[in-house]
Parts: sequence; structure tokens; C-alpha cells
Amino acid sequence: MAGCLDGVKVVELTTMITGPQAGMMLADLGAEIVKVENPEGGDPFRSFRIGLYSPNFCSYNRNKRSVTLDLRSDLGRQALEKLLERADILLDNFRSGVLDRLGFDEARLKTINPRLIHCSITGFGVDGPYASRPAFDAVGQSLSGMSGLFLPPEKPQITGPSISDNATGYSAVYGILAALYERERTGRVRRIELNMLEATIAFMPDPFAYFNQLDLRPDAYFRARASQSFAFRCGDDQLICIHLSSQTKFWEGFVEAIAMPEMLTDPRFADRPQRIDNYFVIQELASPTFLKRTRGEWLDHFAKFDVPFAPIYRIEEVQGDAQVEHLGSFVALQHPTEGEVVAIRRPIWFDGSRDDQPLNAPPTLGEHTEEVLRELGLAAGSDARSA
Repeated sequence: MAGCLDGVKVVELTTMITGPQAGMMLADLGAEIVKVENPEGGDPFRSFRIGLYSPNFCSYNRNKRSVTLDLRSDLGRQALEKLLERADILLDNFRSGVLDRLGFDEARLKTINPRLIHCSITGFGVDGPYASRPAFDAVGQSLSGMSGLFLPPEKPQITGPSISDNATGYSAVYGILAALYERERTGRVRRIELNMLEATIAFMPDPFAYFNQLDLRPDAYFRARASQSFAFRCGDDQLICIHLSSQTKFWEGFVEAIAMPEMLTDPRFADRPQRIDNYFVIQELASPTFLKRTRGEWLDHFAKFDVPFAPIYRIEEVQGDAQVEHLGSFVALQHPTEGEVVAIRRPIWFDGSRDDQPLNAPPTLGEHTEEVLRELGLAAGSDARSA
């Protein structure tokens, strides 16, 4: 079954997460992705843990073909030019100026392919005081203010998954799809630029709104207090989440579920603003109750009440959840030499299905070089790969 982007060709000159995430999302929609890698080790994520096929690399590179080209060589640049001639999109996450130095500035790209949509991802933008700095996820989270919302000041420690990187990849796809639509509708070809700093800021608009409109300064607990989100430890040492949000019925259902009716008449919890101000009091009063039952017992119990709840899973528990299994969120991909790779299905369904999603394992380094060179009319085994 053809995907929505069937026939769209993408040349990906990216490494690590921001660009590979965007390329993989386009591939999951049916686009053809040729990932151009350095012959000397390829994408650094390949060797992030072990070998050249690490979990980090596999997480962001399914449904792509890998071509190794030395872009400092004449033949390497010739092969890239031929790839660009037939491409719809060029995606890169080089620091500003790298493509220019390789001989592929904007004027040259327009000459090679006037219909080429070029999307560049940088850390901080193409100019400004930080433009030449290296940028990774923790830098994006920190500079944007995001880390300040996660870190308790009394014990600062970077934790959690990559967020700035991933948010930037999603933002890139949003821009690319808009540009593709406009090109097909009007013929106009756009140049797309985005950076990790702004993508992260845009990913979390509400704390800035609270600061600018109400002069409130969000901290690590601000959202949890406002949304009335709680984590409780159960009798078997497992954790459960309760998220009451703003609806009064959820607060009332929670109080009923934990059999503490006195909380409904306590003036400290009379309305939502009071409950926000006394968030930690609610946590303290309710916590001993949760120790009286196991998490499984609490999950069964809360299922009888109209209250938003969930187990707080460890990563190894997620795939066995009944709803996750029902959705088929994970799928095993088979690579002819690397074996099985468990991947996450794209979260978007079309017409009740996602059978159109390609399910090809991530490529080994240079796996498709000869195949692609033949398609380009270059001799197989040419020194475009290593010259």
C-alpha cells in the first residue's frame, strides 16, 4: 500500500537525532530517504554504544537507505549532485556554512535543482552570538528554560530522555510538509531553516505565558501543582499517577476512591486555586492511604471511578501493557545481517490503519551504496565512497 509521501525523494545529510528523526518520520509516511554518511564511521550515533548498529542509531533510522560518500572528493560531490538533481527535499543538520564549504551553497543548489526544498537544522540559528557553538539536547533544554522546569534546585541533575532533539525533528517535518504542499499547489519553492533553541521554546508555550501575563515564575513543580498531577507509592513499592486536571468531578472522584471524604469539607481544598496552593498537603495526606494496597489493587480500584490514572511504568514494563499490545505499538523488523530490531510504529493512523507504513530495518553503514550509485549511472565500486 502506497504511503501519503510515496514518490517523494529525500537526501538526508544528518547525524545524531534532529535530522534523522525528521527523515525517519518522512520515511514512515512513504518518502524515499537516502542517508548520505561519511565512509569513516558514518553517523556518530552508529557507534554510540557498540559496533556500528547501536540502539541509538536504530531508533532514528528505519526505512532509509545508507550511502557512504566522501564529500571532499570529486566523485563524492558528483554523486551527491546527482542525488540532488532527482530529489524533492534536502535535509541537513550541519553547522552553518558547512555545505557552502563543500561547494553546495544555495545558489548552486538552485542551479542543480530549482524545485529542491532545502531544510537546515542548527542549534541556535544561522547567525547571532551563539551561531558557531556546538549544540546537543541538554544544551537546548537548558538554554530554552526547559531544564529549569525539571530540576529541583536543591539537587540539580540532568535526567530523562532527549526532548529538544526530538521536538526539533518534529518541527522540521511540520515545515517540510507545509513547503511540499505549497510547492505542489503554487510552484513556489521554500528555503526552510529552524533551530533547536526556538523549537524547544515553542514546544512549551504555557510557562512563558504564565510569566508574561501573570508574572508567575514556573519552577519544577509548577505544572504538577496547576494540573493537580500526583505520583504515589503503593504498598508493593510500585508507583501510580493521578492527574485530576481542572474538573471538579475528578477531585471528588479521587477523594471518594481513597475514602477520605473529610478532604471535601477541608477549607484548604475548597476550590481549585486552594488545591493548587495546598498541592503538597494533598500529597502528604493521601500518601499513607496508597501504602495500604498494591499498585495492581489500586489500578483495579480506580478503574471503578471516573478519575484519570495510570501506572508509572519502567521502560521494561511498557510493551506488556494491555492497551499498548492492543494498539500494536511495537513491531519487530528483520535485518538480513543484524537480525531483529524492535521498532515503534508511527503514531499516526490513516483511515483506521497504518498498513502503509514501510517496515524496513535500519541500514548498515553503506548498505545501499552500490545500489544507489548504479541508479545514478555511476559505476558500482567507484571511489565516490572513499576517495
